[in-house]
Amino acid sequence: MSKSAFVALAGRPSAGKSTLVNALCGAKVSIVSPVPQTTRNAVRGIVNRAEGQLVLLDTPGFHLSAKRFNQRLRNVSTEAYADADIVLYLIDATRASGAEEEELAKALASASSRLVVAINKIDLPAADAAAARLLVSERFPSAPVFELSALQGIGLEALVEELFRRAPEGPAWYPEEYYTDQEPVFRIAEIIREKVLLHTRDELPHAVYVEYKDSTRADDGSLVASYDLVVERDSQKGILIGAGGAMIKRLREESEADLAAIFDYAVRLRLSVRVDSNWKKDEKRLRDLIF
Repeated sequence: MSKSAFVALAGRPSAGKSTLVNALCGAKVSIVSPVPQTTRNAVRGIVNRAEGQLVLLDTPGFHLSAKRFNQRLRNVSTEAYADADIVLYLIDATRASGAEEEELAKALASASSRLVVAINKIDLPAADAAAARLLVSERFPSAPVFELSALQGIGLEALVEELFRRAPEGPAWYPEEYYTDQEPVFRIAEIIREKVLLHTRDELPHAVYVEYKDSTRADDGSLVASYDLVVERDSQKGILIGAGGAMIKRLREESEADLAAIFDYAVRLRLSVRVDSNWKKDEKRLRDLIF
């Protein structure tokens, strides 16, 4: 019988969880940007091998904050840790452990028997894998530890072998050709949000969400999809539109280019910007956005 397991990734913001998921799945599952907490949901990536199937849950970075928005992100992560067959704890070798890493280690204590540790970014000059190993030896002495670079593809095969070794026997949850189970509407919104983060991260990193409006199929088979970029203030609206509409045109064109590599049909976007000053305080909206 084949093996199958749900593997939840745990780590601080910018530890490289999304980059690792994309590398293991061989396709763009999670969006990536230099902005901490780019991931807002438990995004699923699927690894299919002869041994079976791993369903990777890319979770929001574990972040200490009293803000309601960040607390919801943290809850998404801790719930995923509790439910997974295996928890893959990713540590950024270039950053010293601090209060946030200590709190994350405490949150993972109940999952210690299901824990696999990966020390990431070992290819960078600032990497200190020995310091990361010391933290692991103190908190999780029985956990297997792997050193890798998700970005460069170093050390990934040994990690995957260990995950399959620990996976229980069971059927595949998804067809073999799947590398993610995300709906097209969500995937398109995430690609748009990635471009917003990349180009406006200094001005409004987490002040934006992308809302689906509608879509139709054109005669040529392409999908014409409309989305709103929702911001908190009028000044932010101007940043997203840009002088003469230059920024929103750039966001649209770059998003469409990425989507062409994901879908087997063209996606043509219609983007608009609107203001909602209270969206981060709206519990219903946060439930819809963060799940």
